[in-house]
Amino acid sequence: MSPAILGNASVELSQARQFVIQRASVLAQPAVLHPHMAEHQAQGGATLGPVAIIGSASFLGSHLVGLLEDAPRVTHLVSIDHREPSTKRGKTRHFSVDLVRHNAEDQLSEILKSERVTTVVHLAFHDRPSHNADAAHDLESVGTMRVLNACRRSGVLKFVMWSQTSLYGASPKNPCYLDERHPLCAETGETFFRDKMQAERDALEFGQPGRGRVTTILRTGPIVGPNVDNYFTRYLRQTYVPTVLGFDPLWQFLHEADAVAAFKRALDVDAPGVFNVAGDGVLPLGKAIRLLGRTKVPLTRPAVHLLLGALWVGRGGAMPPTFLNYIQYACVADTERCRNILGFVPLHSSREAIIDFASAVKLREVHLLSEIPA
Repeated sequence: MSPAILGNASVELSQARQFVIQRASVLAQPAVLHPHMAEHQAQGGATLGPVAIIGSASFLGSHLVGLLEDAPRVTHLVSIDHREPSTKRGKTRHFSVDLVRHNAEDQLSEILKSERVTTVVHLAFHDRPSHNADAAHDLESVGTMRVLNACRRSGVLKFVMWSQTSLYGASPKNPCYLDERHPLCAETGETFFRDKMQAERDALEFGQPGRGRVTTILRTGPIVGPNVDNYFTRYLRQTYVPTVLGFDPLWQFLHEADAVAAFKRALDVDAPGVFNVAGDGVLPLGKAIRLLGRTKVPLTRPAVHLLLGALWVGRGGAMPPTFLNYIQYACVADTERCRNILGFVPLHSSREAIIDFASAVKLREVHLLSEIPA
């Protein structure tokens, strides 16, 4: 490699490192809370009962385990997944359970009873579409049913679950902001959406008023950051990013650190219902692509549909053509309920989340470039 290229690479690497160090100091700060909830947090000195995290080896699960290991109010964690989270320390006891097995409900019920668990966080969901629709259905829809049945049998009082704002669907008929009362209109022919919708219905039925139980569902916007890997981060990381000619939909994002902090907040307070969680502000898709230094490739809708389909069948694409509407139309959630009732305000705006993601992507690329022999 020429000295000029290596010189430019080292300058960019130095700048990227400086940016990451600055961002790390920001990430170390706790998420900002709505003022009217500050007093509740200050008084919240009581310890939480044993907390079980199902899907503890996932990105959200492992980072939540790490966060709760350092939380004074949490004295005992129960980790449930087919593999152990890397963040497990002294507070955590791990149990290996595969939700797709027929005896998963009995296993879960026995574990929750023996560990005297009163609160369950359910994070065992795919963060990107799967080529195996049957296996995805068994994990997300049937698996959630087994989890909830085990919670009923063991007397769990609080259930916190992960969902996504993409379930609203992207459509030209969408209002500017979609609140939690808006129907879920995502493509039901796509199992990635359909199974999560069914899981939400089952979870809300579990927490119906009058049963003495609390169900909190967090619908997160697209999660981005230095470490997370999902269908949207893969889409944006492509060198040439296909878009729909004549359209530049608005997107909102949630920083990975804020996503984990939101689940911690849901444990700290009893706030039943559904909450949209996303960073402040919106960003045009084209702007997000430019911030990552990628090349936008506008194509007609039929051409994009064919391209996504071909890449998906060849296992080289980030998402199937059933996701096409999301790169053509807006799907922006209203987060007022999250701020006012749950009392959670993400530390990072949508733009800041994308910038942090972009800086990490560029830093990795510069590392790879500098490792190429001259």
